[in-house]
Amino acid sequence: MPHTLTPHPTPPGALLIATLLGQIAFGLLAMTICLPSMQEWGSIFDAGQPAVQLSFSAYVVSFGALQLLYGPLSDRHGRKVILLTGLVVAGVGSVLAAVAPTLEMLIAARVVQGAGSAAGMVVGRSMVQDLFQGPQRTRMMAYIGMVMGLCPPVATVIGGQLHVRLGWQSNFVLMAVMALLLLVAAARLLPAHVARATVVKTHWLGAMGHAYARLAREPVFLLYVAILALTTGAFYAFLSGAPLVLGGYGVGPDGVGWYIMVVPLAYIVGNFLTARMVRRFGESRMMVFGQAATLGGLVLMLALSQTRFDSALGFVLPLIMLGVGHGFLMPPSLAGSVGVLAGLAGAAAAVAGLMQQLTGAVAGYAVGLLPNQRSLALGLLMVGFTLCALAAQFMLRQQRRGASSASVP
Repeated sequence: MPHTLTPHPTPPGALLIATLLGQIAFGLLAMTICLPSMQEWGSIFDAGQPAVQLSFSAYVVSFGALQLLYGPLSDRHGRKVILLTGLVVAGVGSVLAAVAPTLEMLIAARVVQGAGSAAGMVVGRSMVQDLFQGPQRTRMMAYIGMVMGLCPPVATVIGGQLHVRLGWQSNFVLMAVMALLLLVAAARLLPAHVARATVVKTHWLGAMGHAYARLAREPVFLLYVAILALTTGAFYAFLSGAPLVLGGYGVGPDGVGWYIMVVPLAYIVGNFLTARMVRRFGESRMMVFGQAATLGGLVLMLALSQTRFDSALGFVLPLIMLGVGHGFLMPPSLAGSVGVLAGLAGAAAAVAGLMQQLTGAVAGYAVGLLPNQRSLALGLLMVGFTLCALAAQFMLRQQRRGASSASVP
């Protein structure tokens, strides 16, 4: 079934880009704003730590799984209607979480919240494919990465302060208000005709199945997705495990965000450098630089955990290298994943998003099962994800070399 995208009539303006950035950021803000509160949910709801961690994993799974639905639907019916629907669902989920009387109800509300938030992520990524070309697309992904890098530190700092001053429920009230504001912005600023796919008249489930089957036959796409998913797994392990590790060092909910922000801010720097360097070094070399920096930071953190520098700062400061490394690695991986088959950009973004969130959910839940909540156990878990991503990147390099050799007469 052929897919062709209706081109955008004018270059993307600043307001449109700002709206897209806000839609992408919303899901990550909703994911992380309550991380400081998770330190105390066990005592508040009289629950064990694995159950508390499930509230994070439940959001992440829902956030990823619904992208699988939103992506092809946005290719078929246009981006705007899918985005507006998702924002309504996210707002409802945020309200339900704010009034949840039990941990089970909170987990269910987080599922709804994640299901709605997924629309912004997949539509935003798809529109980068729609509106930008070549290296400019990678640069735009890098700028998006900078904004996304701000989300965890800003969210955890705000979430910790709101938790201490107004209670954990206030975080979800804030997200409900944000959902409403983004709904109004999208309704007024997002063109209805952007990236509407032209398809033959088949049932939408058949079209969806065809899109995913086509992507599944592309080894390069699958390897890009593996790199994205495994790298995300390492980062989500940090996000969900850092409050526990920092708690062991005596850092409370109101201080967690200040330590966590070190890694996302370094990620912003990495994305900024990628936007500047990608034309000179190329996407493949930037990804190699990213893996080297990531592993270097993790090895240094593990080494310090076995010395007298085993402390909150000894835990987070070496991971500056991980943040920069992920900033080198993610933009070209994201651009590569949606660029393999341009006509299926929405479906491609959905698959990548799903696998990122599923892997992140596994990592977040695994943190609650670690034998101890110190930096050594968490660091080893992150190293495992990173080594698997490195293996996928090696396979991608070999796949590209094979394709280049086959194309030479």
